[in-house]
Amino acid sequence: MHTLIEQLVQAVGGAFAACGYEAKYGVVQESDRADLSPFQCNGAFAAAKQYHKAPAAIAGEVATALAGSPVFSKAEPAGPGFLNLTPREEWLAAYAAEVAQDPCMGIPQFGQGETILIDYGGPNVAKPLHIGHLRSAIIGEALKRIARACGYRVIGDIHLGDWGLQIGLVIAELADRHPEWRCFAPDFDPEREPAPPIDPDMLSEVYPFASARSKEEPAFRERARQATVSLQEGHAGYRALWQELMRASVADLKQNYEKLGVSFDLWYGESDSDPYIPELMRILEKKHLLRLSDGALVVDVAQEGDKAPVPPVIIKKSDHSNIYATTDLATLLQRQRDFAPDGIWYVVDNRQSLHFTQVFRCAKKAGIIPQDTQLQFLGFGTMNGPDGKPYKTRDGGVMRLEDLIHTVVAAARDKMEPSSFSSEAEREECARKIGVAAIKFGDLINHRTKDYVFDLEKFLSFEGKTGTYLLYTITRICSVLKKAGAVPAPVPMHFYSDTERMLVTQLLLSGDVFRRAMSERAPNEICEHAYQIASLFSRFYHDSHVLSEPDLQKRGDWLSLMVLTRRVLELHLKVLGIEPVDHM
Repeated sequence: MHTLIEQLVQAVGGAFAACGYEAKYGVVQESDRADLSPFQCNGAFAAAKQYHKAPAAIAGEVATALAGSPVFSKAEPAGPGFLNLTPREEWLAAYAAEVAQDPCMGIPQFGQGETILIDYGGPNVAKPLHIGHLRSAIIGEALKRIARACGYRVIGDIHLGDWGLQIGLVIAELADRHPEWRCFAPDFDPEREPAPPIDPDMLSEVYPFASARSKEEPAFRERARQATVSLQEGHAGYRALWQELMRASVADLKQNYEKLGVSFDLWYGESDSDPYIPELMRILEKKHLLRLSDGALVVDVAQEGDKAPVPPVIIKKSDHSNIYATTDLATLLQRQRDFAPDGIWYVVDNRQSLHFTQVFRCAKKAGIIPQDTQLQFLGFGTMNGPDGKPYKTRDGGVMRLEDLIHTVVAAARDKMEPSSFSSEAEREECARKIGVAAIKFGDLINHRTKDYVFDLEKFLSFEGKTGTYLLYTITRICSVLKKAGAVPAPVPMHFYSDTERMLVTQLLLSGDVFRRAMSERAPNEICEHAYQIASLFSRFYHDSHVLSEPDLQKRGDWLSLMVLTRRVLELHLKVLGIEPVDHM
């Protein structure tokens, strides 16, 4: 179905055409002066240049053409050529009924038939998640859900770092600690002997130790590098140990992502792209794109018009080893073979922008990815502490993601009255949902490209732009509906105040907001709109004594408005990956 703005544009565009002007000038937007009208059209200014008429005269003609419109109760010219527009209440009520009956709640399905693959998460195995992994997971999950809500087929891939030096560091360290393990023996037989069991706690200690050791002991670092090469070349014992490392790491990763409400369709890693590297090299050689530079094989990707230098992308280092660009290109080849997506999005730290510019250009230049396939780098800023620097623990270290979640959930638990819950388990589950909502909304309300300050007290506040406030709004609605008994259909037929009209209008603008959020890859648009809805509902809730209202028609319309508000808010929260609560 068409969005609210699209329908208004159609009506106003028709009026422009009826007056002898092009319909394209009937662009409608939310009003800059909500006290005058909810919508406005500024098309008369652009039309004036083409038709050599005063904008005010054109606006007056269009207003006259809209008189008696089934869509607008008022269409008034204002100032030098603005057109103020107020939809009819009965038209809004009819559109609200359409939205309520639509399985997609009025969200336009413009993505039907297209496939998008989103690369987000990107943790390295063999070490625990930390807060540096938070934004990629939260933003990527929200973008995946927004795209699906708009009709796209979306494939989420975590793209694990499972094939690089960090694995070699762990293998080398474990070889020093446990030389008796059979996987390190020359005659190890993976068909007959299992790899030694590994648990996440062991890895969380081994990797940081090995990483620090490699900085102080060049010989150890070289052994780790050799172990990495041997692993990639098929060393039987290292492969068996690597598979056990993967099992333990992935189980731990899934557990922590699950706490955040983040999931992936694919658990591929760099290792999955390894079989495609020979084909990648053949393609680059066949197209004569490779050249030698200081012993390394590179591809030139600079383009005329570049405002800053774009260096060649290195495909093979001088020692013939692969680097991130190699595996990223091979991964693109794999994704094209497996899914032939219409678009591939990378949700990655802003600092990786140049790397992906190089990779994308090389992929298109080599024909690995068709020219019409959209490759998009969706960078994000950092989560900072009160000092404006990347968030750290009190002792200055990088906080584990598991510890951050635990801290926020504990703080949420402390804000709740135990007497409000039937059991401690119910209270704990509610605290988890509120804590995750605080983390996610506190992140997503900011545009993804911006840095932001993590403020736990602010994020858990029951006032302002917080996930807690949105959840509290839904619990208010649930409480009234529960006390009211029979729940009506979500179709209010009459509006009794300006606040109600404004609330209904915001609810019906959801389709346009989703379209904009999808177009701009901006989950903050969903957050901001959800907050606007919640704020207007709070005004309505304060002014309207629903349960004690003696007029049954009015009471029924109010309850219907509350049902519609809850459904729309829950849809917004769902795409943000936030679970609602019944009470707090």
